[in-house]
Amino acid sequence: MVAYGLLALGLSSVLALVTWGVVSDYLTEQRESSAMVETADNAAAFHYGLFGAPQPCRPVREQAECGSLTPDPEVSVTDLLTSLPSTDAAASMVYYDDTWYSLTGKPSDLPVDLVTEVRNGTAADRRLTVGGQHVLAVGVPMKQPGTAFFEWHPLASLDGTLRTLKITLVAAAIVTAMIGLAVGRLASTLALRPLAALTKVADAVARGRLDARLEAENDRDLGGLARSFNQTAADLERRVAADARFAGDVSHELRTPLMTMLNSMQLIQNHRAELPAAVREPVELLGDDLDRFRRLVIDLLEISRDDGGDQGSREIVRIADLVRAAADGTAGREVTTVAPEAEGLTLQADKRRLERVIANLVENAEDHAGGCKGVGVEAGGLGVIITVDDAGPGIAPEDRERIFQRFGRGETSGRGRGVGLGLAIVARHVQWHQGTIQVTTRPSGGARFVVELPAKIT
Repeated sequence: MVAYGLLALGLSSVLALVTWGVVSDYLTEQRESSAMVETADNAAAFHYGLFGAPQPCRPVREQAECGSLTPDPEVSVTDLLTSLPSTDAAASMVYYDDTWYSLTGKPSDLPVDLVTEVRNGTAADRRLTVGGQHVLAVGVPMKQPGTAFFEWHPLASLDGTLRTLKITLVAAAIVTAMIGLAVGRLASTLALRPLAALTKVADAVARGRLDARLEAENDRDLGGLARSFNQTAADLERRVAADARFAGDVSHELRTPLMTMLNSMQLIQNHRAELPAAVREPVELLGDDLDRFRRLVIDLLEISRDDGGDQGSREIVRIADLVRAAADGTAGREVTTVAPEAEGLTLQADKRRLERVIANLVENAEDHAGGCKGVGVEAGGLGVIITVDDAGPGIAPEDRERIFQRFGRGETSGRGRGVGLGLAIVARHVQWHQGTIQVTTRPSGGARFVVELPAKIT
């Protein structure tokens, strides 16, 4: 686009300069020629009025009087200047009989070289500035030696025409450059449209839409690239689906022995008082690991369900009620605060997924960040903003993206009971609802998870 604009500007500038040179020279030459003709005509009229018509030739013996110049003694030079034909000349002056005669102009304003050249018998002109006015001084010699006639003609009209021409050419160059930019933008858009489509589809695949494909396989320029990309995306989709099925199958197979172990552990813990003191601590450690194992299996089932293409089911959900029930139930106490304007907000949501988002965030605060300090619901952002605050040391800026990856943990998370899948599930479910999630710092210390969802008031 910039190249088109610069090319258009360059071409229009060259054309404008050439046009300016040709037209300005032509107009100036025409003005000078016209002024010279008018001055010559006035000089001829002045000469005729002063000397009259040339005397006819008489017989040979009186040949000395043929064409003689004899001024009429009854004619006033000043009156002759006044009676000259009306032209656009601003002033008329004549040097006659070693004396200057003028009506409005001052002979002293005429350049000395101009006066000398004209008195020597050569017509000439000069550009002058007289009284702040730009004029063209023109002088023509007369038949009597040493006599010269001068006029100066205003150039305001010519200057105005040239100024208008200059503005017009500059404006035309700018408009041409803008048109070049527009044409360049259109051309670049058309030329890069396939690459824009490729970027869009690649971004969709990167965000988890593995079924996104390019529709440019028949394009003569990008057909090979499109086919290779689509094949790669299809292979990736099959691989992810296979991994999801494998994780789901393993998780399902683990559920039965896990339930057996959990029931057995519950029975042992019910008779904990009957156990020897040396056995109680290992039993407690085994119970914690079994609970961690249970969470891992549940998280794997959740992720495999999403990776396997589970579309879920959408229903209208009152966000305040759902968040209050999920957060308070997970924390075992009232931790939810709902702003009055958020009480009526609803969302087309998968209730199970949304409950899992809230539960995982509260559980993460309870288990790894010193406890949940509060859950807030208010209107704003995309529609509704849900915040979950904890009492931990906060999350370092360099870890705030990594904690939402699978098995990703922050440096301050320690070695709690989590396995690093809870927040990854939260990010997937929030994205499924076309929402966003980010981590900030709570004003009074700790971390604040901020979830925005596209809700509306019913």
